[in-house]
Order: sequence, then C-alpha cells, then structure tokens
Amino acid sequence: MKSSFDARDDVLLVTGGASGIGGATARAFAERGGNAVVFDIAPSEDLAGLDRVEQVQVDVSDRDAVVEAVEAVVARHGRIDALVAGAAVQPRCDVAGMDPRAWRRTLAVNLDGVVWCSQAVLPGMIARRSGSIVVFSSGLAHSGRAQASAYAASKGALISYAKSLAAEVADYRVRVNTIFPGVVDTAQFRAANPAGGEREYWSATTGIGEPDDVVGCLLFLLSDAATMTGSTLTRERAFAEETVA
Repeated sequence: MKSSFDARDDVLLVTGGASGIGGATARAFAERGGNAVVFDIAPSEDLAGLDRVEQVQVDVSDRDAVVEAVEAVVARHGRIDALVAGAAVQPRCDVAGMDPRAWRRTLAVNLDGVVWCSQAVLPGMIARRSGSIVVFSSGLAHSGRAQASAYAASKGALISYAKSLAAEVADYRVRVNTIFPGVVDTAQFRAANPAGGEREYWSATTGIGEPDDVVGCLLFLLSDAATMTGSTLTRERAFAEETVA
C-alpha cells in the first residue's frame, strides 16, 4: 500500500531537523508539496538547496529566539500548520558525577524547547482552529537506562506535557500527539550507544531502524487522517533488512 499523504502548501516547523528523523521528515514533507522550516543550532549541508526546505539557526532552549524565529516564519509563509518537536540532546553521565549544567541543558533543550515552540505556534493554530503538534518521547521514559537519567526524565515529562496540552487545545481542533520512534540509527543514537554492548543489544532485540522508517508515522500524525489527540504512537520494532518469505 502506498502513502497518499499530500502536504499541499502546508507549512511544517521541524525542530532538531538538520539531521536524523527531523531531516528525513522535512525532506518527505517538501517532496509532498509542503514547506518545511527547520530549526536547529547548526544548518545541514544535506538540506541546503532543497526546494521547499528552509533552515533557520535557532537554539530552542532560548524562548526569545524561538518567538522571534516563529514570527519571522509566519511573516514569510503566512502561518504554521504543524510542529514536529524533535530537538534533543542525550548526554551520558552517572547521576553521582553529573554536572548540573548538563542536567539543566538537557531539560532546557528537550523539555523547555518543546514548550517554547508549541507556545509560539499555538496562537495561529487556535485562531485558525486547525493544527497538529507532534512531540518526540522515548521508550526510555518508561524503562530508564543507566547514564541516561536526564534524557529519560525529560522524555517522561513530555508525555504528561503533551497529554495536558492536548486537553487544553482540543476545543480549538488543534491535535497534540506523542511518538515513540523506537531505536533509530541517527548520529545522536551512535554517540549515546558506542559500538559494542548496547548497540548490539538493540540490534538483536528490537532491531535498529533508519530515520526514513519513522517518516510514515509522522506524516500520518500530521495528516487529517489522524483524528485523535492526546495519543501515543509507538514504533516498537524495526524490520530486518531481509525477511523470510
């Protein structure tokens, strides 16, 4: 079955979209006729020059910078129809030796960044009575993992945040859903899971997916076909490259 998702001339804001799942989503959205605006702390050469993909250098933990950047996007495009909040950092550190700055930075990007971006795009969505926000959480929010307390805590908080926000804006027909993308081979995943040990564990158990594997799930949540809000979409397992017929 082929996807029929058509972004028409919709405007999508993707945070953390210079690479990984965000970058794949921006490309796919643009290929389907939409305009993808990527917020990231550094631009991507892979996205440079692509039609309907615009990169803006923004630190999402800086509320004033987010507000200014969103206002500029609205001035250029007229509106923002959807937000995919994927910007995140994932430091590895034992709690006993954690630098307070690392803890604060993780929450500032992973949690505060989602709050500031959704806060900035919501007035327009509420006024139009239409919009979709997708928040990235993680299975680690439930399972936890050694040396990942800050990341897991931020992702756990996002589950509650997204459900609460969904309840707040449901009457305005703005949808807020959460995605657990599963184990995906991104630069951040490789940095947090060096070769050996945990990477081999994920490969042998759930499998390791590619960024493009998550795009279909995200396009569905962004589309009018996804009539739910306050829900969680979970990719639990990745298909192996070869399957038995």
